[in-house]
Formats: sequence, C-alpha cells, structure tokens
Amino acid sequence: MTSHARNLTAIAWQALGGEPGLLNSMEFSSEGALPSAFAVTDMASAAIATAALAAAELAQQRGGKIPDITVDRRLASFWFAWSLRPEGWELPAPWDPIAGDYPCTDGWIRLHTNAPHHRIAAQTILGAHVDKKSMAQAVRPWKKHKLETAVVDAGGCAAEMLSLAQWREHPQGRALANEPLAHIEAFNTTPLPDRGATPSRPLAGVRVLDLTRVLAGPVASRFLAGLGADVLRLDPPDWDEPGVIPEVTLGKRCARLDLKSAQGRKTFEALLAQADVLLHGYRADALDRLGYNAAARRGLSPGLIDVSLCAYGWTGPWALRRGFDSLVQMSCGIADAGQHWKQAAQPTPLPVQALDHGTGYLLAAAVIRGLTQRLNGTHSIRARLSLARTAMLLTDAGATQAEPPLEKENFFDIASSIEATGWGNARRLKPPINIQGVPLYWTLPARPLGAAEAVWA
Repeated sequence: MTSHARNLTAIAWQALGGEPGLLNSMEFSSEGALPSAFAVTDMASAAIATAALAAAELAQQRGGKIPDITVDRRLASFWFAWSLRPEGWELPAPWDPIAGDYPCTDGWIRLHTNAPHHRIAAQTILGAHVDKKSMAQAVRPWKKHKLETAVVDAGGCAAEMLSLAQWREHPQGRALANEPLAHIEAFNTTPLPDRGATPSRPLAGVRVLDLTRVLAGPVASRFLAGLGADVLRLDPPDWDEPGVIPEVTLGKRCARLDLKSAQGRKTFEALLAQADVLLHGYRADALDRLGYNAAARRGLSPGLIDVSLCAYGWTGPWALRRGFDSLVQMSCGIADAGQHWKQAAQPTPLPVQALDHGTGYLLAAAVIRGLTQRLNGTHSIRARLSLARTAMLLTDAGATQAEPPLEKENFFDIASSIEATGWGNARRLKPPINIQGVPLYWTLPARPLGAAEAVWA
C-alpha cells in the first residue's frame, strides 16, 4: 500500500544519508500488489523511489529546482520482472536445466547451476545428471545442510531452506542483524569532472566502470545509463549469462577484459584512473586478490565513488560466500514463509527476484548520492550493500497487507519506440517513474557482451 511503500522509502533514504525533506516531493500511484507473503510491490516501489529521489537531488545540485516524483507501483512491479518485449524472437531460458529446488531427507535445498563452473561443482558431488528427474534422485538421500556444505566446498552454489526464525539464530543471520542497510565511508575528494551534465540529464558524461553480473549490479547501471551515464561494462573473456543480457545491457557498452593478464590489468588501470564511479559485484575479496583493494582503487582514482554488493553481508562467516537472489531467499526464510503463506508443498519464493532488483536500485541511489556529495566538493564515498540485508528490509516490514492483484499488462504499458537490440527488434515497458524535468531514457539498445571496445566513449 502507498503508506507502506513510503515508509520503506524513508528507511532506505535515511540509510543513504538523504535529506528527509525531499520525501515530500514524492507520490505513488496505482493500486494492487503482486501476490506474496511479503509486500513485494511496496518494496519495488520504494527501491525505485529511492533511486528517483537521489536523481532529483542531483538534478537540483546541477542547477534545477526540486522536481516532483511519481512512482507507478504497478509498473515498478513489472520492472522487477522483465522490461523487454521481443518482437519476432524469444528471450533465452533464464535457468539452467538442473537449477532448482530439491527435497532432501530433512527438508529442501536449492541448487544454482547457471554458471558452468557452478554446475560442474554440483555434478562433482551428485553425479553428472543433466535433468531434474535424475538430479532429484541423487539429492533425495542427502541431509540438506550436509549437501549445502559439500556443494559450497566444491566451489558451487547451494542453499538449504531455513525458516525466518532459524535464520535469525544462524551465525550469519545474527551478524547481518548488526549491519546497516548500506555501509558508507567518506573520503577526501577531487572535483567531479564536467562532461556536459544538465539538470535534465544529471548523469550525462559520468563515467561508470561496471564490473557486475546477474542481476543487482546490472540493474543499477541500467538505471544510471537511463539518466545519461557513460556505462562501460567489463566481463572476462569466457563469461556469459544469456538469460538476462538482453534485459540488462540497455544503455551500456559491453567489453571483455582479462584482469589476470598483464595487458588486461594495464587497460583496467587506465580505465579506472578516468572513471568517476566503480560498480562491482564480485565476491568481497576478489578484487583484493587481484591486487586492487579499496586503497589501491582510490590510489588509481582519488575521487572514485566506489559502490559494491555481495550476497550474504559484509560481516560474519558467510561474508565471502557465493550467492544469488534465489539462494538468499532460501537461506533467510523467505521461501519457507512463502510456502506456509501459500500452503504449498514446496518452497515458494517471491514472485519476482526482488532482492536483486531492490538492491540494484539502492546501489544506483548510493552512486547518485555519492555524485551529489562529490559535486558539492565535500567528499567521495565507498558504499557496500548486500542481497541479504535488502531481504531483511523486506522481511522486517512484515507480512503483506490485503490488496487486489495488479491489473494485467496492457498496450498502454509499452513504450512506442522500437529498440533495435543485438537479437532483434523489441519494445520496453514505460519507465516506472516520472521525475519532473528529468526524463529516464536510454540512447543505446541492448547488445551482447563483448560487443564494444574497452575504452571510454
């Protein structure tokens, strides 16, 4: 409901250090909600509203007036699923054939096998099964915690289903409870370069070096691109995520770079030295192990706005654990709560990947707030968020309140312009926000990974 969305927005905006008075410029429209044990539609609306507030604040700092903001709760819910509508072609399947939930002797476990090396890790433990029926037979004799540990130790991704109460007592759940929604550190800064930004296009010319993968980070950089940012996404030579690339590369240039090679490192350092923002979502110690810890990054780019995410939080025994939205939902009690809410026989996750999308818009908000502070000449920031802490924001808000279901998508929800993607023509949903005088639009269509050169525009 509108009041619930407003409350969640206020919590997120305060966590990012935003000016409370700006909340008065924000309104929500549309009724109805996605069916869920939790207030997913309000969460979607609040996360997008928080990013919109940050954009409005920056537009004001660029010389404009405080714009009014309207968030369409219905369109916000749709954008938390898929925004792209292909014409004459189909999106790739989003899941690997053996990814999914499986019953063990004492409960449920989820295997995440979309990446080839994660699939190999699961098959190393369970056998080279290539379909869910045979994989289910291999999983069934295991105890869920033992299997989770075995797959994770093999370099894979798995999560046993826990209840909300079990997660609160889990060592990682206890550590997470003491973390802020966003860890923010401030540093002395250098002036923000002026590359043609205006109040109506407040991120024009801002250089965002994007080292993120499915799905939260790419959602963040897509939003930044929609406000004019020059987003350069870098991926390793062998990385792919076909199920989501047409959805999330909108507005970006995507290049390949091997950070383990001498030439790749040289190129990366040159790019980073000219970047205004670094957005990264590797495991917490990945850049450190490559020799690019936080201090080294600031050394290469003294005014850098450094924003990152992880799966399970930045403290506790799982701070370095691999994770994805669907796994975090299993671990932190959401899938279990959904099963009880629906009275279902199997885990029931959220109707959309709300942890990914929600964290993505909060990451974007953190970046934009960092730009505002750097523009003011006060300081630059390092901000760190996590999927699990976003999940806590959702679950702490309590069970969903009764609302009618959202009206189904119709012709008027789709933008009229054609997007000539790298896979064929498509259309997008209309943006879920209206920031007065600050239109959200993208100048580059979605393209495959590696379609561009690793240089700034």
